[in-house]
Amino acid sequence: MERIENKLKNKMKESNNAYPDFEQMWSSIQQDELKVAGGEPVVLRPRKRKRFALVAGLSVALMATPVYAALNYDWSSMLSHREGIQSALEQGLGQTIEQSVTKEGVTLTVHTAFIDENRTVLLYSLKPETSQDVTDIDFEVFGLKDSKGDFIEGHNGHEWNEKLGVFQGYFETDWVAEGQTTDVEFIMENIRLIDNKKQSISYNPNDSTTQVFPIQKDGLDSVTLQSFEQDEGKVLLKSTVTLTDPELQNRLMDFEAINDANKSVKKAETPVSYQGSGAIMSQIFKSDTLREEGTKFQLSYDHILETKESTWNINMNLSKKQLENGSFKQVLDIPMDNVPGGTKIHEMKVTPTQIRLKFTQEDYYTLPFQEYQLDVGGTLLDGYFMDMKPNEPELRFEMKGLDAASLANKPVTLVAKHRIDSFYGDENDNPIHLADISEKHQTTKSSIAGYPISWTYYLKDNNLYVETLSSDPTFGGVERTYYLDGKEQNLGKPEYGLDAAGSNKSMHVYKNFDKKELDIYIYSYAINKPNGDLRIPLKSGK
Repeated sequence: MERIENKLKNKMKESNNAYPDFEQMWSSIQQDELKVAGGEPVVLRPRKRKRFALVAGLSVALMATPVYAALNYDWSSMLSHREGIQSALEQGLGQTIEQSVTKEGVTLTVHTAFIDENRTVLLYSLKPETSQDVTDIDFEVFGLKDSKGDFIEGHNGHEWNEKLGVFQGYFETDWVAEGQTTDVEFIMENIRLIDNKKQSISYNPNDSTTQVFPIQKDGLDSVTLQSFEQDEGKVLLKSTVTLTDPELQNRLMDFEAINDANKSVKKAETPVSYQGSGAIMSQIFKSDTLREEGTKFQLSYDHILETKESTWNINMNLSKKQLENGSFKQVLDIPMDNVPGGTKIHEMKVTPTQIRLKFTQEDYYTLPFQEYQLDVGGTLLDGYFMDMKPNEPELRFEMKGLDAASLANKPVTLVAKHRIDSFYGDENDNPIHLADISEKHQTTKSSIAGYPISWTYYLKDNNLYVETLSSDPTFGGVERTYYLDGKEQNLGKPEYGLDAAGSNKSMHVYKNFDKKELDIYIYSYAINKPNGDLRIPLKSGK
């Protein structure tokens, strides 16, 4: 097999840049012969024809065209959440681009484009020629320019392909050309080469006080660690990284516990992180594993090795032709009577790569379900929510295992699961009184809408922490709390909680708190509705 691949690659180098007539090639394959551009017909021998005819035809076709380079990449991992693009790629529906530009020792190649009535997606690769240990890349400018020169933003992802020595990536935007074809420019500016560095932290997990560790290098100032004991033998570890270089605000960081086998200690729950003037991470570990003898701690962070200051741009003419078959749009205007806000399922737009449901609302209201699926003739597609415009949310479903053309004749049903409704305030405005506030953990009880709530409160580093928990799993949790400063509401800052795993525990913090007593109010809370699943028929089959 390796010898065959080498022959294909050598033949590729010898071929010109003209693309053959693919329809003619497939027709020839079916007739057991293939005409190669500029050459004699290749006759496929009848022996074992059914098994080998297609492979042989494809091999000669690949020798005759530079499209082989795109087929040499495995995009399945990169497109694991873009299954519709992966499916279209496997069906040969993408538009072959295969254009490259090299500057500053970095080669950008756009391999394939997908453009339909829902989105535009480009598959690209970046090959940096460097002796440094590069683990990631990013860019100061990244996107498309349309024929008028207007910049088109989008989002992207990329992964390192160690075998081929390239970063494979995708760029996706909701922008869609008005006509069937359009000229665009794919542009990158100032590519940054990144590696991952580790900084040892001499954290003591047996010390419950706040611990601060100066770093003062690579744009990092210090790391502050706070621990909070949790139920069921767990500990919440909050790490705050302050920065001297504000550009690092968008860099990936992770505080890690490393066991004596030099392996990262697994978190007990999904960590939560967010950016501000630095990076703040809230992670929950099992107490015994965190405190095992020999456990070490470190901060893992991205570090810019080098910035390639240049512009990489590729001009392309994109066409919708490859993905127009099976695309259609249908106005539905189906009321969702049991969802507030005057919500309607307004429109369904189908392309070979994706199905989108567009909603309209009289008043803005977040859709209360956590999981969405489309049942298309018995095939289930998982969906994700996009809040695109005020009062116009969208659900998107990647086209996987379905043919868009046949979908027009199949019944389609929206399935919505795991309903959680939010409610504002206590209708009786009953405060919860916190007495004798100190560093000692104290607990008081209350209820709302018939659900019991346990409140645990204490001071730590001059901040008031308020934790809430209900023994009734139907209660979704206290989302926000506040106290009154005169007539003004002072909202607590959520630290963590209310995750998809079903926990209704939450923590709120009030900074620089110096009172001994406090009346606290519920600003909003959630209720799980396990029997609130919906099935809404969108269209009948034919």
